[in-house]
Amino acid sequence: MPVRPQNSYANGAVSGAAAQQDSLGGPGYADIADLVLSAPVIADATVRSTAKIKPAEAPNLAPGLVRLYVEVDVTALIRGADGLPPRIGYLLDVAPDSAGRVPKFKKARVLLFARPVAGAGNQVQLVAPDAQIDWTPSADARARKIAKDALASDAPPVITGIGNAFHVAGALPGEGETQIFLTTADQRPVSLSVLRRPGEQPRWAVALSEIVDESAAPPAPETLLWYRMACALPPTLPERSTGSLEAADAAIAREDYAFVVAALGPCGRTRKI
Repeated sequence: MPVRPQNSYANGAVSGAAAQQDSLGGPGYADIADLVLSAPVIADATVRSTAKIKPAEAPNLAPGLVRLYVEVDVTALIRGADGLPPRIGYLLDVAPDSAGRVPKFKKARVLLFARPVAGAGNQVQLVAPDAQIDWTPSADARARKIAKDALASDAPPVITGIGNAFHVAGALPGEGETQIFLTTADQRPVSLSVLRRPGEQPRWAVALSEIVDESAAPPAPETLLWYRMACALPPTLPERSTGSLEAADAAIAREDYAFVVAALGPCGRTRKI
């Protein structure tokens, strides 16, 4: 009988491919980013074996699910400060199909998003019920890129909300600039600016410093900054953010914020977090 981790997730399950597939055949950027940013261990591995665990030996197993002990051979370590042995094991809760059959994972190539188990170097704990996903070239590339970007010295901060908004009208009708300050987990400055000129499409940018200069620009899609914004910003500008503005300026600020949200596009997250 394999040595099982003493702590495991208790809710949810995976069935086949655990996350919504995108057009490239793998989970979308936001779903991968959620997993990468919560996982100190990320591995490319091939399933060697699975074994059902009796319900009586599977605490906190949700009704209708089956708990498996999975052993994999590690092909590559994408993230992990202390490394991994060539073979590791973990627990996985899965949902049987309509005929009661448990998904077969043997020989499947997977990406694992996990954390170490104290005192058991050959065991890991998945960071979420869906933290074993099918390996695809796009999922692998995304996971590696996000892991690298998250460790960069200029990695964008976690956005926690919206602060104050301001609007300054220009000399001409329809001309003006809106600035919206965002709040962040580490208090680093992040602000949005929207510039309007008569007869032109509005232009917007995000600045990661106190000063908005010519280098400020919108974030490129499928980057960590885009993810931080698209998946964290509320759909509308909070009333408190425009509390100090005249009604006309507040209305423009709300319109400019809506322009930014539309330009960012949807977060695309399909996971429940």
